[in-house]
Amino acid sequence: MTFTKPELILSCKVKEMSEKFVQMRIKGLVIDPITRMPIIVLHDEEKENEKILPIWVGIFEANAIAIKIENVESPRPMTHDLLKNTIETLNCKVKQIKIDNLKDNTYYANIILEQNGKDISIDSRPSDAIALALRADSPIMVAHSVLKKAYAKSPADSEGKMKEEDIKKWFENLSPDIMNKYKM
Repeated sequence: MTFTKPELILSCKVKEMSEKFVQMRIKGLVIDPITRMPIIVLHDEEKENEKILPIWVGIFEANAIAIKIENVESPRPMTHDLLKNTIETLNCKVKQIKIDNLKDNTYYANIILEQNGKDISIDSRPSDAIALALRADSPIMVAHSVLKKAYAKSPADSEGKMKEEDIKKWFENLSPDIMNKYKM
């Protein structure tokens, strides 16, 4: 007969638990004043500005998000509208999107669909997942590990680029006036 120590059982259960996520929402869509690239600014849903996550995206991806944020009607379905309509036609719903990895300065996301009580995970770029989540009115979830990695990487270097705390302060203090200054 083999006996297992209680602490070994406990450590196994901890490893089996899924990663924790923070629900975030779009604070704004701005243009980086240095690189002139669009940035999706996400912030903590419950504790506004406690956690800020800037994600640099391409102009077309930013445009797809901006169209929905600004409630611009299109005469024909845009790509993300088409995707949402297809998902709904297949009796699925966009349960949530998860930004669940950051590797080599690239964010990774999954679109979680629900069909007949089962979850289906689809690999996606965060910008496409966010554009779809906006259209489907679904939560945007970000893994704690992603937030931790994002803040651990400091963009400060010998060329005098902004330090991490300066960037965080800048994003936290995005007032409506500043947002309009850098708005797309």
